[in-house]
Amino acid sequence: MHQVRLGRAFVTLHLTLGFVVLIDSAVAFSGAIGLTGSHEINMHLAILAGVETIAAALFLLRATVRVGGIALLGVFAVAVLVHAAQGEFAAHLLVYVAGTLFVLVHAPVSVKQVSLSKTVA
Repeated sequence: MHQVRLGRAFVTLHLTLGFVVLIDSAVAFSGAIGLTGSHEINMHLAILAGVETIAAALFLLRATVRVGGIALLGVFAVAVLVHAAQGEFAAHLLVYVAGTLFVLVHAPVSVKQVSLSKTVA
């Protein structure tokens, strides 16, 4: 029973992290290309947010979770450095890094595997 709860918690963390990053990066991308907010184009942010959006989508798919996760770690590293250069401490990015590393160490686990382990247990 403990394994089932642990599996569900893992899948919940993976999907929550993936969708939060996907949505946040898509919003940042749309703002960077002038669709929302000031309508000014920020090409550097657009590139970074675009890569992050693609990486987050890959991170959500079982077959590409590792590729997406590694790409996300790279994007987060760049973002941490950019924020630091501006005198900001982006603590949320450290949480994203920790969650991504956790998923990468234990992935891939699917919702189907968690459901199957419940019936076997």
